[in-house]
Amino acid sequence: MQQRALGRTGRSVSAIGLGTWQLGADWGAVTEEDATAVLATSVEHGVTLFDTADVYGDGRSESIIGRFLAARPGHGITVATKMGRRLAQEPENYTPENFRAWTDRSRANLGVDTLDLVQLHCPPTAVIEDDATFDALDALVADGAIAAYGVSVETTAQALAAISRPNVTNVQIIFNPFRLKPLDEVLPAAAAAGVAIFARVPLASGLLSGRYTAQTTFAADDHRTYNRHGEAFDRGETFSGVDFETGIAAAARLAEAVPAGTTLPAATLAWIAAQPGVTSVIPGARNVRQAESNAAAAALLDDVDLTAFDRAVHAVYDRDLRAAIHPHW
Repeated sequence: MQQRALGRTGRSVSAIGLGTWQLGADWGAVTEEDATAVLATSVEHGVTLFDTADVYGDGRSESIIGRFLAARPGHGITVATKMGRRLAQEPENYTPENFRAWTDRSRANLGVDTLDLVQLHCPPTAVIEDDATFDALDALVADGAIAAYGVSVETTAQALAAISRPNVTNVQIIFNPFRLKPLDEVLPAAAAAGVAIFARVPLASGLLSGRYTAQTTFAADDHRTYNRHGEAFDRGETFSGVDFETGIAAAARLAEAVPAGTTLPAATLAWIAAQPGVTSVIPGARNVRQAESNAAAAALLDDVDLTAFDRAVHAVYDRDLRAAIHPHW
């Protein structure tokens, strides 16, 4: 597993990390036993980055991670959490007092004095453009409550605004074969600034697993049922904003171009991780099999030629997906 620099922090994180939204909520039920097995399997395969948030299961994801790591002193795992969605996504709620309360809650959930990395959780653009936001985050660093901070964003414009901030460690953004816009400006800008990029929703909420058909259904408490049109939060977080049937057809065409001996999800994760400027890809996993498969994709970075797959990604995007992606993403 490749380990890559986490911005200017002096830390390194794995090229394939683990997203843990599914260990909290919104992806169907996952027992704590299964969640712990996912974490353990990921670590066994070289994963050194867990990404979570204070609202995943109202803190359940953070707490499971905290208990898991407490039993493994000297674990070497970087935990990146997120804050800012415990209240309405309105600029007036992004105050120093709320930042303090949210980070204190995450510190308790994770069982640590200092949080490794805290990311603003897809805040409004006005928050990213406000100097006071970053003054408050700098104060948390100075106080030892957090070691570093970043921003999770919905749009490329927000990503560029965050990258321009001198103390931002990382930007987290949706990036996958269905969402190529970050290639144009965001990844080059981040590389030039020494800002890490975490690529989230890398398998387009499972569309790029190659396992779904037009007849696939999901549980009622799964966001892939209730947020397909942005009913609960930004539509881009579900299937990368692509219509389900359109995504199924596009995934089938990409599957035809995967290198021999590999799979569509493995090729996809490796392709994302291979893009200059990407620090870590953070797929989720609900079970051990998925965790093993995700981590194993890292081996393709050294062993498999992804040139033909790269051509297919751009061809399918230009032909089938570009018009389907909202311009602001």
